[in-house]
Amino acid sequence: MSVLNASQQVKSNGRTIVRSNRQLNRREKWYGYAFTLPMLLGYVLFLLGPIIGSFAMSLTNWNLISDLIFIGLANYRMAFFEDPVFLETLWNTLYFTLLFVPLNIMITLALALLTQRAIPGIGFFRTAIFSPIVTSIVVWAIVWKYIFQTDNGLINATLKVFGITGPSWLYNLELAIPVIVTVTLLKSLGMNMAIFLAALNGVPAMYYEAARIDGASRWRSFLHVTLPLISPTMFLVVMITLINSMKVFGQIYIMTKGGPGTSTHVMVFYIYEQAFKFNEFGYGSALSFILFFIILLLTLIQWYGRKRWVHYEE
Repeated sequence: MSVLNASQQVKSNGRTIVRSNRQLNRREKWYGYAFTLPMLLGYVLFLLGPIIGSFAMSLTNWNLISDLIFIGLANYRMAFFEDPVFLETLWNTLYFTLLFVPLNIMITLALALLTQRAIPGIGFFRTAIFSPIVTSIVVWAIVWKYIFQTDNGLINATLKVFGITGPSWLYNLELAIPVIVTVTLLKSLGMNMAIFLAALNGVPAMYYEAARIDGASRWRSFLHVTLPLISPTMFLVVMITLINSMKVFGQIYIMTKGGPGTSTHVMVFYIYEQAFKFNEFGYGSALSFILFFIILLLTLIQWYGRKRWVHYEE
């Protein structure tokens, strides 16, 4: 009888333990839900909700004053077939990206290679290159706007000393976007340089030693050792830089206001202009989603094309 009672008591204790474990698991789930609820609410209220509302607005004709009128895909059709400024704006954005991204990648990688060496004073140069990152884009653009002024700008004043008449940098149809690219490039070098520098420092020295033993030159070591091993970082930098270049706005707004004419109209500036200057919120929302899908398409192309050139260390 004592053995039977002991067996029953063990079973009863087992059920109690299982029940308490279930209650504890249920309580932990509720704690988890409680802790994630603020973040989830913030995501829904400040990100997902505005995205859905913006897409719904893109299907309407609304200027905050008149009644909201549903017009379907008319805004998207107007952008591609009835608005020549949009097509020019799209080309300006792609032109800016085609200039900015390759230059940024090449220069920042070169700077990372140069500043990788532990030589006296290298920390000062790294800091000097990185410091524009923490500068406000508004302050940065204002300073460079004065530097590129036609009459009293620093560049044209320097050229005048040598008897050269400088051009109207910000009022020239062909020079305006290259000037904006230059200003943006000088501000953004530090971040990508730091990322590349971290990747270069993570390359094991044994690979370079093996390449040196095989008689490889520094250039061949760079092509066949450095580039393959930092290709995942290169992929990340290319994606981030491409997305940021498609969203350029602050320096355009401060330095050129989209001019001369519409020569520096880019997508985000045109979206701002349509929505907050002309109060065409429906059309502005449609333009924002067109930009979103363009960035998404370019990102997917890079993502599926990465297998051809991105190598991972095994």
